Amino acid sequence: MHVTESPLRPALITGDKTMHQITEDICRPIEGKANKYWWVAFTVASAALLWWVICLSYTFATGIGVWGLNKTVGWAWDITNFVWWVGIGHAGTLISAILLLFRQKWRLSINRSAEAMTIFAVICAASFILGHMGRPYLMYWPFPFANQFGSLWPNFNSPLVWDVFAISTYFTVSLVFWYSGLLPDFAAVRDRAKTKSMKFWYTILSFGWTGKAKNWQRFEEMSLVLAGLSTPLVLSVHSVVSMDFATSVIPGWHTTIFPPYFVAGAIFSGFAMVQTLLIIVRKVLNMQDYITIYHIDMMNRIIVLTGSIVGIAYITEFFIAWYSGVEYEQYCFLNRATGPYWWAYWMMMSCNVISPQLFWSSRLRRNITFTFFMSIVVNVGMWFERFVIIVTSLHRDYVPSSWLYYRNTWVEMGIFIGSMGLFFVPFLLFTRFFPVIAMSELKTIFHTSTSQVKKGAAHHE
Repeated sequence: MHVTESPLRPALITGDKTMHQITEDICRPIEGKANKYWWVAFTVASAALLWWVICLSYTFATGIGVWGLNKTVGWAWDITNFVWWVGIGHAGTLISAILLLFRQKWRLSINRSAEAMTIFAVICAASFILGHMGRPYLMYWPFPFANQFGSLWPNFNSPLVWDVFAISTYFTVSLVFWYSGLLPDFAAVRDRAKTKSMKFWYTILSFGWTGKAKNWQRFEEMSLVLAGLSTPLVLSVHSVVSMDFATSVIPGWHTTIFPPYFVAGAIFSGFAMVQTLLIIVRKVLNMQDYITIYHIDMMNRIIVLTGSIVGIAYITEFFIAWYSGVEYEQYCFLNRATGPYWWAYWMMMSCNVISPQLFWSSRLRRNITFTFFMSIVVNVGMWFERFVIIVTSLHRDYVPSSWLYYRNTWVEMGIFIGSMGLFFVPFLLFTRFFPVIAMSELKTIFHTSTSQVKKGAAHHE
């Protein structure tokens, strides 16, 4: 048997699987009935989605006065949640595009779920922009279009317009990348279909895939082209989001470190969410042989790297504030750590800077329970990071008489919790009707990275 990689490298497919068993395992959730864990999760997520609809409808009916915004804090939970969801959407395309270009084979078991996460997270992010607008029926105004209202054109000097173009481009490319990767797997499900309705729907979804050499050639070429397009988008989207803040004159926002700082934070939170989802998926769908400890370990390494970059960014902000000699800037950062929102600041530092350093221990990095706990901690910390940046910079402006303490309302909290339903309902449907692992791509490493190949190579040596 021909082996092209070291037998010392961990197997990416364990359990001594055959080609047929790989297809059977990955298609089982689609062809069989959902188990009780899936139904419990789907019921909870649907309830959250219903609550999101109620809270958002109430906002549209009464106006954003039902939120806790005041005369100094005009942006709070809505923009915090928007940036948080956009950040989560980053890891999917990063795993698919950048790791594909670097030929990292361990991405093959996790890229499909991560790409789906990107799509649903960006939809959640967009929902907060619609809510914050107050007049969602005017949402088309940021787009340039021929109209009869006169000179109604977006202000191209505004980073908010840059946001619209960056995120809509990112969403479109990510969606095409995700769907095109699904084509050979849809065809495999179609060919195994036992009912007419299933065959009908997967025939449409597979888009005429026949499995000919020409199909595969075009598939691989298109994957590389889309990966090349997506890679700069990963870096550009959150850089543009950071411009919403950096181009202002608010102390605490007007800083050049924001683009790389936001991108590192986005990858940090995105990988944490991927861990949360995949640990659940591997347990509920019995995918332990495909999403192995090695995959968990590799993602934890990226989390500790990006977490360290985020920690350095926090320290750099303090240094720059002191070095600038601007008293407003210095006060802003001192106020973050010791002012009324000190609890949010130290929650952020504990979750994002201190906690991930525990992953330097290989024992903790390879522990499933601890990894799941840490993935939640990191996402909580990254939400507080966005809250700290936005609210602590706004709640005290240049006029002390207008200083106010921002308190969120039940409506804002309801929309945020409900957005989890907006995310998890489509994700759970995805696990039920789409192959959660790219089985056609996974089979390309069958002869090099399965456990039986590794054993044979070790015995031969």
